[in-house]
Amino acid sequence: MPSPAPPTEPEATPTTSATTSDVPAFGWSGYAERVNGRFAMLGFAAVLLIEALSRDTFLHWAGLVP
Repeated sequence: MPSPAPPTEPEATPTTSATTSDVPAFGWSGYAERVNGRFAMLGFAAVLLIEALSRDTFLHWAGLVP
């Protein structure tokens, strides 16, 4: 009597991002570049906020220039 075939797992479909139809991926992908740009915008806004609240340049506030 032949043994039954092992059960096969269904093929996983990649899930898309919550905000775009891109599939999250590492490396030089459109998704990675979009996420990197968003973090850069947050960092730039944080620097502007620090400068506005401290009334000093970011480089001086951070101690990078005298």
